[in-house]
Amino acid sequence: MKSVRVAIKESIIRWAVQRSSNPAAVEKRFPNMSKWLRGQSQPTLRQLEEFSKAVSVPLGYLFLSNPPKMDLPIPYFRTLGDEPLRQPSPDLLETVHIMERRQAWMRDYLIERGEEPLGFVRSARTTDNVEELAGKMRNTLRLSNDWANQHPTWTAALEDLRDKIEEAGVLVVVNGVVGNNTHRKLEPNEFRGFVLIDEYAPLVFINGVDGKAAQMFTLAHELAHIWLGSSAAFDLRELQPANDETEKACNKAAAEFLIPATEIQQIWPSVRREAEPFRAIARRFKVSELVTARRALDLGLITKKEFLRFYRAYQEKERRKPAAKGGNFYATQNLRLSRRFATTVVRAVKEGKLLYRDAFRLTDLHGETFDRYAENLLKGQS
Repeated sequence: MKSVRVAIKESIIRWAVQRSSNPAAVEKRFPNMSKWLRGQSQPTLRQLEEFSKAVSVPLGYLFLSNPPKMDLPIPYFRTLGDEPLRQPSPDLLETVHIMERRQAWMRDYLIERGEEPLGFVRSARTTDNVEELAGKMRNTLRLSNDWANQHPTWTAALEDLRDKIEEAGVLVVVNGVVGNNTHRKLEPNEFRGFVLIDEYAPLVFINGVDGKAAQMFTLAHELAHIWLGSSAAFDLRELQPANDETEKACNKAAAEFLIPATEIQQIWPSVRREAEPFRAIARRFKVSELVTARRALDLGLITKKEFLRFYRAYQEKERRKPAAKGGNFYATQNLRLSRRFATTVVRAVKEGKLLYRDAFRLTDLHGETFDRYAENLLKGQS
């Protein structure tokens, strides 16, 4: 039986390839695509289905007359230089949509249980005093001014900060792939994170592919977004905000939250002549050297040229480090799902308030995998 050929417009094929995360890989996988583009041949339905999966575009979109415009449902702030603004990738779009579905379910569940909205969401303005805002953020999370110094390392401080944020009612997700698809890695140059504002279930997402050194600043930046009540996705290139008042305010609040200006200014004269001044500050405040360098730039203690020189050297050093080995499955899922969200879903299933099939859809875990994860999760809660 002869395969059915499907007529697809050249503009649709080009659009689908260009918006994919790896156009070169797509072209290599479909060697006849050049003939499709020239009208010398047409794909079979089977080839079109495979092409749809490869470019992460719903099959129906490939039958449209003109390429659709697919925008993010939230503002998208980029720290742009000479680089042209491009459409958000399918990976970013799908990740935001997954998080929106989870947040919507969580919101409905909490309202049904009679939970009160979180008072700190949308409680601040961009014109608020930065020191006071940072102080309110610490108080809400029940963190003392020297909370980070109580931890042996900045990575331990980062874990504690994530936990405290979730305890306050915020869903914290850290993931470097789309859902659980390890073949679709998220690109940190496109976005470091995003925030979805909601008075019952605010959600922050951190791109897990990004270096841990930058993740603490991203998390603090996202935290400020919740206080200011502004959903957004951002790349924070070189830890710098986009040219937007809210983004600038979030960066200032994040910096003050992690390293109070008065304290770094007080110790700067004694550490500036050390061989590694940023490391000395990082040890004290339990943040990465990258964050301390950024803070020094904000306060005019170093020039932008000095910061960029350090930033690029630090990034190069990070790239040379061997890739981390695969982590514990349960710990990884706690990050990818948000422990708070996962615990709520599992308990809803146990209480008969959520069907297993819906839990599978919400968590992207199925059958015995979901059961094992749920058992491990509840065991850790007891």
